[in-house]
Amino acid sequence: MSSPASAPPTPSSLKRIVAASLIGTTIEWYDFFLYGSAAALVFNKLFFPESDPLVGTLLSFLTYAVGFAARPLGALVFGHYGDRLGRKKLLVLSLLLMGGATFAIGLLPTHATIGSAAPVLLTVLRLVQGFALGGEWGGAVLLVSEHGDARRRGFWASWPQTGAPAGQLLATGVLSALTALLSDAAFTSWGWRIPFLLSGVLVIVGLWIRLSVDESPVFKAALAQAEQRKATTDQVEKMPLVAVLRHHWRDVLIAMGARMAENISYYVITAFILVYATTSAGLSKQTALNAVLIASAVHFAVIPFWGALSDRIGRRPVYLIGAVGVGAWMFPFFALIDARSFGSLLLAVTVGLVLHGAMYAPQAAFFSEMFATRMRYSGASIGAQFSSVAAGAPAPLIATALLADYGSSTPIALYVIAAALLTVVAIACARETRDRDLASVDAGRQGDDSTRDSRESSAADAPASA
Repeated sequence: MSSPASAPPTPSSLKRIVAASLIGTTIEWYDFFLYGSAAALVFNKLFFPESDPLVGTLLSFLTYAVGFAARPLGALVFGHYGDRLGRKKLLVLSLLLMGGATFAIGLLPTHATIGSAAPVLLTVLRLVQGFALGGEWGGAVLLVSEHGDARRRGFWASWPQTGAPAGQLLATGVLSALTALLSDAAFTSWGWRIPFLLSGVLVIVGLWIRLSVDESPVFKAALAQAEQRKATTDQVEKMPLVAVLRHHWRDVLIAMGARMAENISYYVITAFILVYATTSAGLSKQTALNAVLIASAVHFAVIPFWGALSDRIGRRPVYLIGAVGVGAWMFPFFALIDARSFGSLLLAVTVGLVLHGAMYAPQAAFFSEMFATRMRYSGASIGAQFSSVAAGAPAPLIATALLADYGSSTPIALYVIAAALLTVVAIACARETRDRDLASVDAGRQGDDSTRDSRESSAADAPASA
């Protein structure tokens, strides 16, 4: 008899769930990326005005990196309660936290008004952003992954992933429009606040849509089974974090390694590029923003394609295409930017993001398929977010420091290539997960865990001569 959790949803309900996850993640990433773009463009002047321009940019990116430091904590907290209470409740909370912090940044006094308290408050709000995003990603991709079936899971689960380029597109588009319409003085004085305040409106829309969807049927079934086991055997479930580290530590390490090239390359291509193009290549701020804007639109379009391809040939082959491709593209990437034309800059960023999409698209299904349901939110979130501390967090900071020390793009290219090699090794160690049914994975792994725990308990209680 098939599990109710494995019964596929109707097409209309699945599309509604995908839309809810996509819109929510778009808003969350809009808020997160908006900070990154503002850090590269104006925060060095507004919150660190006493520093040398490049040092101010480094300090600005340091507050940007702080948001990544909070993401593992968000992964732990949201993962724990998401595995205990459900995906939907935690997704609503993450959206409120992210939107509230972003709106508050739009109201924040600058260094000229309150002095050193300004960067301190900015850092606190960035921590809240990172905490919220650390819990958002896992819940959003699981809500879609657990509603669909294995046959097209890569395609459907890739749609929440398009929230990243959609958020980048929205954030860059708003900033690009404002820089085109306003003078530099007006944008630096008050115009930069508009995109942050706009987040308040977006959050209301996102909440309305996200509250309309139902909880994952796979999670409901797993919760019912856990409650039944507790009632009949008095067996207490382990904390999701403990269970993940005990039974899925290998999968967590693979997920962390898989994210190194994906995370580092993305922030070099979309955030650091605003610094490199405007300083070393001598291009205008508007030109750099427009290139990222157009490339993000292409990135959005290709992610579902890569997700669908992973349903056909597997998660690992598609992921490897992206990792190898990004590493091979880095030297041509910087050479094209150094050509100092909009066309070459656009080509560099677009190809880079298309190759990045080959890693990012299958990631949602790939990570979801690694873990059992009652520890899936924790496992996927921990694997994804803990790596961000070593990967995405310092990437713009390291790239800017390398540029300042060497005055060349070569060390930056080698930095991304090293990350790509690490990801290739991680994917080579991974098992293919394309054909796994999430309900079967859940029953098999949790059943195995319960049986093993029972055997260990029996062995401990048995006489030594047994």
